[in-house]
Amino acid sequence: MTGHGPRRWPLALIAAPAAVAVWSGWVGIGGLCGFGVIHPLPGIIDGFRLNTAITLPVGVEAYGAYALGAWLAPGRGPETARKFARRSAIGALALGMAGQVVYPLLAAAHAIRAPWPVTVLVSCMPVVTLGFGAALTHLLRAPGHAPDGASETASVRVTSVHPGSAAGMHPGAALRDALRDASGDALTTAPASAPSVALPAAPASRARSASGHRAREPLSDAKAEVHFAADLAAGELPSVRRIQRELHVGQERARALREHLDSVVTSSAREE
Repeated sequence: MTGHGPRRWPLALIAAPAAVAVWSGWVGIGGLCGFGVIHPLPGIIDGFRLNTAITLPVGVEAYGAYALGAWLAPGRGPETARKFARRSAIGALALGMAGQVVYPLLAAAHAIRAPWPVTVLVSCMPVVTLGFGAALTHLLRAPGHAPDGASETASVRVTSVHPGSAAGMHPGAALRDALRDASGDALTTAPASAPSVALPAAPASRARSASGHRAREPLSDAKAEVHFAADLAAGELPSVRRIQRELHVGQERARALREHLDSVVTSSAREE
């Protein structure tokens, strides 16, 4: 290993023989299933020919590698996309292994054509691979948008376990102490005897835009601290995509909230 991570050249040695075996297997089974040489541009370039059997190893194995990357890459995409990538990657690898088993069996039996169930399955693979690849790409790039008519809570109270600790204490430290010491849920309504940190309630009359609709008030930093209190107490920082998805904010606001939460975690660590 180097200072920039593991070396990549051993992967080339591993992939080279696998690529040869996979390519020959898929091209062979494609030939038994009716895939062959065609003239894709008749009347335009009559001499141009293409063997469609190569579409099988290129499409199936490329999608398997793409889905593996989306599944295993840390912090890449929402949880829905990673779950889809995990399942489809395992399916693509299983399908690839099945293809490598079927062709040697047919070749050993000196078959000149594949059984019709194999032909049907192999013929559908390019279309299925295209659909899965497009679906995974859309899931990975789907941003988190705020739904229409979304409203925010007027006020949120956070219980302070130690009386007198809310005043003069950083909100992140108060949240950390509450989650560490409280035996129940830290985010509850504060009792009458316990001091609490309360966000100001929304005004009765909100500003209206020129079109007459209510203008949506920006999400406060304090509410973001309350929402991710468990993560802050554990010293973890939510990703920008998670903040977008759970708080229904845009990307720029999510980045600003993440910077604020990062300062809360850093300040809490220094106080400890």
